[in-house]
Amino acid sequence: MQLVELLFTALTGGNPILQGLVGGIIITLFNTLGALVVLIWRKPSERFLDAALGFAAGVMLTASFTSLILPAIQSGGLVPTFIGVALGAIAVDLLDHLIPHAHAVLGYEGLAYSRLKAVWLLIIAITIHNMPEGLAVGVGFGSGDLNNAVKLMLAIGMQNIPEGLAVSVSALSAGMGAHFYASLVGIRAGLVEIPLALLGAWVVHIVQVIMPYAMGFAAGAMLYVISDEIVPETHRKGHERWATFGTILGVLIMLLFDVALG
Repeated sequence: MQLVELLFTALTGGNPILQGLVGGIIITLFNTLGALVVLIWRKPSERFLDAALGFAAGVMLTASFTSLILPAIQSGGLVPTFIGVALGAIAVDLLDHLIPHAHAVLGYEGLAYSRLKAVWLLIIAITIHNMPEGLAVGVGFGSGDLNNAVKLMLAIGMQNIPEGLAVSVSALSAGMGAHFYASLVGIRAGLVEIPLALLGAWVVHIVQVIMPYAMGFAAGAMLYVISDEIVPETHRKGHERWATFGTILGVLIMLLFDVALG
């Protein structure tokens, strides 16, 4: 961990905004790696994908508390953090209900708009899903706590691998072209994490007083995505037990990761 922090400091000169940008690029690269796996592993089982997404949910759930909510409470108190969590969940809920998009399993959501192609509806759905993750990493670096931000970045990056793979497989299942094009769908949907990481770092660094609100906001947004999208997606194909054990494994790995890296 110290080596990673030293590399970040050497690369960015200790600038939290630049660190947020680099962090966003890194988690996007993890997502790209996952999306490209479909070129090698052409047909992973639905049971594996549900377990892998459950693992991603466990990592996100734990990181929301250990890297965002608890540090926000320590720095700004309960009230700003709770307000931030509520606003984050409400913001994603509004996006979910207002923006037309489609999930591979949950189907069409948002306002009706027939002119969008199926591929764009899927990309928009995953983009909404990825927005809180990029924002969380940016807020982490903007807070100035480099150790905590690096742990959060690695956690989000780790769970981005199965997510990237799941998006590519979903694109294939929806009949959106060959494996190469499906991998591009997964990559393209993850690119939103870069500008949002930069935005999160910039806002928190410039206006330090909003830090607990922003950290709570990012956590609330991720918690909403976990409960409203990931869990339902993994529990609709008869693989609930595998998804549940995947979630528990993700929680345990993230706790071990958090303790081991201090």
